[in-house]
Amino acid sequence: MNNAHFHLVVNHLPIIFPMAGIIALLVGFFTQSEAVKRTAYLFFIIGAISAGVAMASGEGAEEVVEKIGGISENFIHRHEEAAELFAILSYILGGLSLASLWASWKQKPYATAAAVVVLIFAVVVLFFAKQTGTTGGEIRHTEIRNASNALENNGSPSEKEHDD
Repeated sequence: MNNAHFHLVVNHLPIIFPMAGIIALLVGFFTQSEAVKRTAYLFFIIGAISAGVAMASGEGAEEVVEKIGGISENFIHRHEEAAELFAILSYILGGLSLASLWASWKQKPYATAAAVVVLIFAVVVLFFAKQTGTTGGEIRHTEIRNASNALENNGSPSEKEHDD
């Protein structure tokens, strides 16, 4: 398994865990279950850790992918910028979740307000997760690029002609 393969294996986790966390947190609100809310916080914390792993593997993946013909440095750079912002937001979500987990565990009066803040912030993080995933996919998947992005790749309208 090379660096690019490892990155492809782990890069979906920072996107999946916040999605699962949002679902769990909503279930926790509707069922009024602190245990379910705590599970959601753990999903967000694991998501933040997995974002760190994905970021750490990204540089090695970039070195592998840059050697592949037909790959535009613009797509890699765009993905790298999106990933850096997403990772920072994921770390903040993990920290907020850790604090909310503690507040829930200690039955602090502001635990419910903390849960609402985590939920709202998680939705924001999920938006940036989508941006990061899309920009990463555009590196190799020409079918998801819009027309203006496709033209940026070595001046050709599409890589499809070269991939066949």
